[in-house]
Formats: sequence, structure tokens, C-alpha cells
Amino acid sequence: MKDGIMRKDKRNARITDLEIEHNKMISKVRYKIEQYFGVTALHQGASKARFTTLAKEGWDRICQVIAFNMKRSYLSGMRKAAHAMAV
Repeated sequence: MKDGIMRKDKRNARITDLEIEHNKMISKVRYKIEQYFGVTALHQGASKARFTTLAKEGWDRICQVIAFNMKRSYLSGMRKAAHAMAV
């Protein structure tokens, strides 16, 4: 499992039993990572990963969420202040 690349069948060449086992080992790790990216894409509008490791990508997403929440709370405060001044 050094390269982490899953193999697939071709028309003229079937994959071997060893390659099938290799694919199963990779998929046990890969599905966790793909679930993470799917959830962030669905709920946070993420598209492509900027970093190659899951730890760095996770930290990047956390920083994006913090920035989004700070902006949202700032804008909410501005609306409340504008409403209070209008009254």
C-alpha cells in the first residue's frame, strides 16, 4: 500500500487477486477522508482541497469556519446597531 492508488480493470486486462486486496486496504482509509470532504463541501461550500494532508486541510477548514463566524457576528452586530439608531 505504498502508493495509495487504487487499480481498476481494463478491457484487455483484469486485475489480480492481489490488486483486489490492495484496493480493499486502500478503500478502508480512503472512505473516511472522502466523507470528511463531502461533509465540508455540503455544509461549508468547500470545493477543492488546498493541502495534501488531512491535518493541514482540517486546520484550514477550521480557520475558514472561524472567519465565517466572525464575519457573521460582526454583520449581525452592525444590523442591530443600525436598527437601534433608526429607532
